[in-house]
Amino acid sequence: MSNATLTRMDLSEAVFREVGLSRNESAELVESVLGYMAEALVDGENVKISSFGTFSIRDKNARIGRNPKTGEEVPIAPRRVLTFRPSHLMKERVDSGNKA
Repeated sequence: MSNATLTRMDLSEAVFREVGLSRNESAELVESVLGYMAEALVDGENVKISSFGTFSIRDKNARIGRNPKTGEEVPIAPRRVLTFRPSHLMKERVDSGNKA
């Protein structure tokens, strides 16, 4: 398995090659889409991308945690967390990559 990471620059380059926009327009398009997705999540909306998956926000309650080194109990404040649930198609595509 490689340690490669897909970056915004990679996405912009893919849009440039596939769609034919200029490099600057491609970068602006990627930034705009990511910004729109982030804003929707901040507003508490789900972001569903067909055949890919769903990003959503979940509220977690306050709880007592434990420092693993000292065993000391520490309160953990309530917070919102981002979750991702892949679609069945994405799960199948990833799983098929595991077959050798």
